[in-house]
Amino acid sequence: MHTQQKNPLHGIKLEEILKELVAVYGREDLAKKTQIKCMSDRPTIKSILKFLRNIDVEWARIKIEELYLQMKR
Repeated sequence: MHTQQKNPLHGIKLEEILKELVAVYGREDLAKKTQIKCMSDRPTIKSILKFLRNIDVEWARIKIEELYLQMKR
């Protein structure tokens, strides 16, 4: 439990992270920054979330989380 308390993303839903990033950068720039093709191929938040939650593309979720943390700094 102590590990989660130190995690800066603890308690923040992936959907919230994605919506905030889209609001700040827009989908087009977010796709360029992360190099995640589904950002431009699948424009809905719901479809992007489905992609990011797939265990086979954990790298994509990590990119989104890292960009979010950079933006918050």
